[in-house]
Amino acid sequence: MARIELNVDLNRVEGDLSIQVTLEDGVVVAARTQGTMYRGFEQILLGRAPRDAMVITPRVCGICGTAHLYAGVLALEQIWSTPVPPQATRIRNLCLIAEGLQNDLRQTFLFFAPDLCHPRYAADPLYAPMLQAFEPFKGTVYRETLAITRKVLQIVAHFGGQWPHSSYMLPGGVVTPVDTARLIACRSILGDVQRWYEQRIIGGPLDDWLALASADALWGWLARPAAADAALGLLTRFLRARGLARLGAGTPHMLSFGTWCDPERWGPGASAHVLPAGFYDGETGAIERLDPAQISEHVRHSWFRPYEGGRHPFDGETVPDYQPGTDRYTWAKAPRYGGRVVQTGPLAELVIAGDTLARELLACEGSGAWLRQFARVRHIGVALRQAWRTLDELAADLGSPHFVPPAPGTEVDGDGAGLLMAARGALGHWVQVRDGVVHRYQIITPTGWNASPRDSAGVPGHWEASLVGLRVADPEDPIEIGHLIRSHDPCLVCTVHFVGADGAPAGALRIGT
Repeated sequence: MARIELNVDLNRVEGDLSIQVTLEDGVVVAARTQGTMYRGFEQILLGRAPRDAMVITPRVCGICGTAHLYAGVLALEQIWSTPVPPQATRIRNLCLIAEGLQNDLRQTFLFFAPDLCHPRYAADPLYAPMLQAFEPFKGTVYRETLAITRKVLQIVAHFGGQWPHSSYMLPGGVVTPVDTARLIACRSILGDVQRWYEQRIIGGPLDDWLALASADALWGWLARPAAADAALGLLTRFLRARGLARLGAGTPHMLSFGTWCDPERWGPGASAHVLPAGFYDGETGAIERLDPAQISEHVRHSWFRPYEGGRHPFDGETVPDYQPGTDRYTWAKAPRYGGRVVQTGPLAELVIAGDTLARELLACEGSGAWLRQFARVRHIGVALRQAWRTLDELAADLGSPHFVPPAPGTEVDGDGAGLLMAARGALGHWVQVRDGVVHRYQIITPTGWNASPRDSAGVPGHWEASLVGLRVADPEDPIEIGHLIRSHDPCLVCTVHFVGADGAPAGALRIGT
């Protein structure tokens, strides 16, 4: 039996990531995911005025800064029982949708699809059309994605003045109101994005696409010439022929913090979402109401000051304690929900929200790499529809307040959590204010859930479990690992942030260019 230890250094993952795997006869039998940088934002925020978070947290990530800003402002509004005008929530949602659209499109066609242009697949009959569509800097869909995602981000700029690192949300609303000019501009942008999505990505009308409610209906859609030749049809044929439909299921459990705050049902004591929050029990198929008290973080195998078991974020800490050469191996923590490993992302959103197509595909095939990628493209359509609804609601309520400052004396000490679905999945900010300053600030990112290390009981995280059983054809070029990890849309810059002096592990292989 041939046993090989590999250190695989991945790029095109929004940050730095090493995957350490053990191969026996070409099959992964054990894996460790290593975040190679330390994120210090939780320490940076300590002792600062709470409103400083509105400037600092959008800089956690250069891709999903709107989501971090949104989560931070929700936490402060919970502490101060701050009412939020419906129009402000609509503007926040619209900008979050725009940011999510750019991320999902870029992840699919700039990060994930280029791996399918690998020379190993040159003999495949689909290789030529894959190159034509997805080859980096040359493929038609690749170049069009660059252009259309730059355009959709203009929506954020209309309200936030810039993207990334915008700071236009404050407790009580947003700084810029909607007006007729902004509405017209946003409608024009959204129209361009939808037309491109229909023609080049799904190959048909958005309403017909979202009406698909079964696997048979999907296969029928993809058999039509326009859809078969579109980007999703091409990806689906290639991925499924390569066995990626059943590759890398990992944990069956899923988590969603809820998508897009409901503007008419949001404020002190309310937490309704357009797409509901919840926990999907992959063993029973039941969907349970989200209980934030069940969230904990473990550091047994992380480079942080040790503590026993798992701690809820309100009791947690993020104090670096670098211990190389031990069984601690990452700057990522190990979040758990009710003690269970979970995965999060667009697939979890759709399944928990009741999308019948996503649920049927999950029941038939499990949460493999193809379905995760398919769900992301499906979610783009759901987001486009919600963006149109949001613009209609903004227009119908034109002139209503966009900001109501907290009343004098309400900015008190307390605990608050801002939970929402960012582009990559469940994002949470937990904030404690004492004596008027930040006493504790804890962040759990979507990649924190997916890329977690082993917990206090030694249970592997989702990525680590999903890699086990993967067959690697060439240990010198383990492209299969790239397929699986990138199907999760990893974001290590959100999860970890400060590179150590020793750099990447010795002997690391780098996948991707």
